[in-house]
Amino acid sequence: MSDNETQFVIIGGGLAGAKAAETLRAERFDGPLTIIAAEQERPYERPPLSKGYLQGASELNEVYVHEEGWYREHDVDLRLGVAATRVAPGERVVELANGERVPYRKLLIATGATPRPLPVDGADLDGVHYLRTLADSQALRAGFGHGGDVVIIGAGWIGLETAAAARKAGCRVVVVEPEPTPLHRTLGRQLGEVFADLHRRNGVTFRFGATVTRLRGEGGQVREVVLDDGQALPADDVVVGIGATPNVELARAAGLEVRSGIVVDETLRSADPDIYAAGDVAEHAHPLLGRHIRVEHWANALNQGPAAARAMLGLPGRYDLLPYFYTDQYELGMEFSGDIEGHDQVVIRGADLEFIAFWLREGHVIAGMNVNVWDVVDDIQALIRSGRQVDPAELADPETPF
Repeated sequence: MSDNETQFVIIGGGLAGAKAAETLRAERFDGPLTIIAAEQERPYERPPLSKGYLQGASELNEVYVHEEGWYREHDVDLRLGVAATRVAPGERVVELANGERVPYRKLLIATGATPRPLPVDGADLDGVHYLRTLADSQALRAGFGHGGDVVIIGAGWIGLETAAAARKAGCRVVVVEPEPTPLHRTLGRQLGEVFADLHRRNGVTFRFGATVTRLRGEGGQVREVVLDDGQALPADDVVVGIGATPNVELARAAGLEVRSGIVVDETLRSADPDIYAAGDVAEHAHPLLGRHIRVEHWANALNQGPAAARAMLGLPGRYDLLPYFYTDQYELGMEFSGDIEGHDQVVIRGADLEFIAFWLREGHVIAGMNVNVWDVVDDIQALIRSGRQVDPAELADPETPF
């Protein structure tokens, strides 16, 4: 069998793709292995872009998944700065922007997501930032270092973490959000207020119920953010954090099923038995939740890449890890497990900035968030997985073990 007939190809140079390659080699796959990465940087982790690196607590060399020589040492053909433009399943070929055609036996699509652009006049001015790439984080870190006025559009996780970094750097920060609280759709009003109060205590101003209608500049540089009530907010830097769109174009053009992401089964395999998907781009059948979900978080990429790699090798297993993410903002550290969809009750165990929140559906815990309470994630996830009915009063009582 020729190299072309045995080659495994990974499209996407992020965490999921890098960890898939690592797992393939760890599982003793010794055939040709290629990673096709549109970015010029070798694979890196994205949480530091809005957390440690942006806040100056970690440095550039700490963000990479592997040391620079790892890919060469493990015989991984890492092709940086070249985009895949087409997948041809009938030919088992990936076409690249440079005209090259790369054959595959098994293919993993781990193309991630792209930030949603701000659809207003002036969004192309200098000083308007998105936060997805290492270059984005470097530009923001440099901008924050000058102090000044920062306007953040969107009070999701990226917006709040960026606000914390900007305040730590001494900037004046205003966050614009159309919903009534931060994280309103993610956590609901009650928990959203916890984050609003945290940021207010640290000097952040919120404009809830407001939308941006245009950005004004001077000499090509952003200077003001204009809201729907006519108010103009001064801005030396603007951060746009209004969500992301999964990069599914290759999969859709190849005829794969695409909904909110590339539809895959419990093993992360698509309807084409030779094509898999992992990370932000994958909408996978979750065996515990009983439905397809798509998760845009670090832990999902970290764990789905290896799971897809093992499936590509024909090893048994299914991906059933619960969604998990974390954040660090000022004095608050938080971990979240599960999925709140369909919840009908929220139970709080603890108070102030040291508590656990549980989301329940018909008396069953479906998600939990521990805030400044540590070493409980395994217990929370076990409670979710057990599927047993709980007494909300006992759940709220810190003296009752859960």
